[in-house]
Amino acid sequence: MEALHHLYTPPPVPPYPQMIWSAITALDEQNGSNKTSISKFIESTYGDLPAGHSQLLSHHLNRMKETGELVFWKNNYMKPDPNAPPRRGRGRPPKSSKVTPPTGSVEEPGKPNAPPKPVKPKPAGAAGSGRPRGRPRKIARTMEDMHGTTTSSSMAMAGGS
Repeated sequence: MEALHHLYTPPPVPPYPQMIWSAITALDEQNGSNKTSISKFIESTYGDLPAGHSQLLSHHLNRMKETGELVFWKNNYMKPDPNAPPRRGRGRPPKSSKVTPPTGSVEEPGKPNAPPKPVKPKPAGAAGSGRPRGRPRKIARTMEDMHGTTTSSSMAMAGGS
């Protein structure tokens, strides 16, 4: 009897992405499956799971969401629709990494020895106003300036008495 016990070993638990995928497929909910229903399905199907099952499930769900294997919408996970356009993230899209060669150093085909382009004059309201950009710097004021007296009037008062 004991020999049979050693021969029977439960089937190994498949990788989490495979379990998650099979849970979503088997549950087949219209708006996708939430984390709780996926977890309950995995626990009921595979039984003997690692101690940190909920943390592992969260980690793999987040990773599958970031790689595009799953779509997360209204707190539910679902398979991505192959016909749907890719969803843009929030914020400004990243700049393209195309590097253009500096102008003038490489001759363009079909335009050998072309004359340089004329420089366009800037409009009147542009940066040529003579003022520097930004807020002007603070100038330290003396005590006499704050009280409204000037040095010449205070000198005249002192010398005239």
